[in-house]
Amino acid sequence: MNRVAIPKREWDERLIHLLSSFDVFAPVENEFSSDYLKLDEEAISHIVYNKPKPVTPLKNFFLPVKENVTIEGIPTKPVAIIGTPNCDVMALLFLDQIYLDNEYPDPAYGKRRENSTLLSTDCLSIQEHCHCTSYGMEPKGNESSDISLALIEDQVILSVFSKKGEKFIEAMGIYVTLTPEKSLLDRLHELQENVKEQLLERNKGLPDYKQTGKLVSTAADPIWEKYASDCVSCGACSAICPTCSCFLLIDKPGFEKIRQLDTCQYPGFERVAGGEDALHALSERFRNRYMCKYVWKPQKYEQKACTGCGRCIETCIGQINKNELFIELSN
Repeated sequence: MNRVAIPKREWDERLIHLLSSFDVFAPVENEFSSDYLKLDEEAISHIVYNKPKPVTPLKNFFLPVKENVTIEGIPTKPVAIIGTPNCDVMALLFLDQIYLDNEYPDPAYGKRRENSTLLSTDCLSIQEHCHCTSYGMEPKGNESSDISLALIEDQVILSVFSKKGEKFIEAMGIYVTLTPEKSLLDRLHELQENVKEQLLERNKGLPDYKQTGKLVSTAADPIWEKYASDCVSCGACSAICPTCSCFLLIDKPGFEKIRQLDTCQYPGFERVAGGEDALHALSERFRNRYMCKYVWKPQKYEQKACTGCGRCIETCIGQINKNELFIELSN
């Protein structure tokens, strides 16, 4: 791993020059929170650094909500995505196991993945529902991304993990000899550890990922009925989840085949041609999502199917807090 430090003003100038050869996306503040924006020269000074999760999960860059899979979309430029939190990067590793499967790889997903450079961010603050550390993850970038980025005392610290990251640094015209001072790295480490302590303290009653799976698999009907009573089946929790990937394939005239986001919380999700529906009851659909996240997917895949971002809690119209459900189960 190489580490580079560059003044923020110089970083902004180099980003401006990069726009001619890359499509660059980064989180920018809006009136409600922050979300990814395709950068132009004016937007670069408004990039949000070191803050947890943009509203849009990283998966949307690789799995569009709706696309025609019979048309091969070839990107005109390489893509750089700046400011991806580690919870989203770890979620993308989970999706890689599904869509880059050796036997049945998804070519569109694979090309987007190959064409994109991920610059993750170190989260140096927390939001109310962040709980990545409860599931064994850290709120800082690692080798799962191409580059990790932190803004400390007007210095941009870049930790380069991959060949793709090295090529990006070269395209920026940044030299690996620009190593950060020890005092700057010590300050970064101090902030990282402080955030971890805050997360552990906030979520100290929350069971870990493995224990949650055991609790979910043995929970009786009454608790699912209790929490599902506030569910309106809008599907927001699944749609915004960085690891959920269910979809419909819709055939249209002219040999169009549309892949469209689907979620297990929609009524009729498991309805078959004869009219049978294993998830007809709302409480069964509600339970199904947690069984999928914490029981079935861990049995099949290596990566965890929930990375503790908390978006499902924040988007729920019924204000259902899954962490409160898990704490109730553990008690």
